[in-house]
This record gives sequence, structure tokens and C-alpha cells, in this order.
Amino acid sequence: MTPTFDDYDAAVRAFWSGRDLQTQKQIESGKIDAGTRGSTTGGKHLDPLQELVAAQFEPLKQLGAEVRSTGLLTLPGWYRRAKNWDIVVTFGDSLVAAIECKSQSGSFGNNFNNRTEEAIGNAVDLWRAYEAGHLGRVRPWLGFVMVLERAKDSTGPVNDRGTPIYPVDQRFHDTSYTDRYTILFDRLVKERLYDAACLISTKKGQGIHSEPLDEVSTKNLTAAIAGRVEYIKGLA
Repeated sequence: MTPTFDDYDAAVRAFWSGRDLQTQKQIESGKIDAGTRGSTTGGKHLDPLQELVAAQFEPLKQLGAEVRSTGLLTLPGWYRRAKNWDIVVTFGDSLVAAIECKSQSGSFGNNFNNRTEEAIGNAVDLWRAYEAGHLGRVRPWLGFVMVLERAKDSTGPVNDRGTPIYPVDQRFHDTSYTDRYTILFDRLVKERLYDAACLISTKKGQGIHSEPLDEVSTKNLTAAIAGRVEYIKGLA
């Protein structure tokens, strides 16, 4: 399947409401009462988005690939024993794709550095494990999906504490946390730590408000996944 912007928008609305993706789509089509919560995610609010992203790898199942997006999906590391990923696609003895899905609502100052360190560290660890021969012979494909609440504290300039010992990159001057996530994912993709990333800005209780950069958008993510699927088909 090739998801549309509306499909991603429905997944984001389901993220806020605690509904599953199919129930949310029924509500938006008018086929079910908007007050009916239907099947909830049981606290796993990103499940609808993971479901949508994982479904794009479904054509590879015809070749014998496995597409997993639930349960503990553990991949070996190099600097640590292992790491759980949100979506894992395997074909034979090779890792076809691994995708991380994260969200941040509130506590922007406390969590931004943690998310940044996780994104960088997870990729570095996995690539080193691949180089050591732990993930098969085919170069893996890595993706990152981030849902960020659009609020005053995430869109206004960050009041940084202290003065760095050395000058910082001027690209970060007078930026918000949304800006900094945009810079982060743009650079992670350009430097091939991730093959694709997606940053979604959304107001609480609503769908997609904006996608700050085309290079790390739902449209680009979808196109990148389609390219990966066709590449694996070609190998098979």
C-alpha cells in the first residue's frame, strides 16, 4: 500500500485519542460514532503509526520476508548486547529494515537531549553490529519517525543555560526545539546514519499541523520505503 497524507493524519489523530487506526478511519469517514473509542491501544499510542509504516513493507511478505511491528523486536548491538526496535523487517538471514518510532509531548527541555542521544547512539550501535557481521549480508535500511507536540515551549526560542567553552554551530542560534529536531533528523539522513526520517508536528488532540522539512516528511519517508521494497525485490 502507498499511504496518503490523510492516512498519516488519521494515525496521528489516533495517537492522541488512544484509538486504533482502523477505528479512527471509520470515525473520519462517518461510519462510526465519534464518541466510540473502539479498540484502544492500551497505552501504546504510537501503534497506529507503526502499523501504517510497517504495512508499506507488506509486499515483501510474498518473497518470504517477515514484517514485525509488535512485541519485543530485539536486534544485536556492538557497544551493548541488544536493542529493541519498533519495526523490524527481515529476509532470510538479513536485516532488511529497522525503524524507531518516538513521540514527545511536554517536558521538551528535559527530553530533547535524551531523544537526540538515543537517535545517534542507536544508529551507530547498529551499523557497527552490521559491520561485525551480526545482521546478515545485505546493508540494513534504518528509519526514524518522530511525533512532536506543537506547543509554546516547542516552537519558541530555547533559553539555553550557560555559555559553551567553544563557539557552537550558528545553525542552532535562536532556534526552538522543533527547529533543533529538524536539524537533527536532516543531518542524520544526509550523513547516512538513517536512510530516512520523518518529523511530524501536531497540536494536542489534532492531526498533522505541519512537517517542518520536506526531506524528513511523511512523503519522503513513504518514497524511501518504496525504494527499499523495490531494491529487495530486485535482490530476490
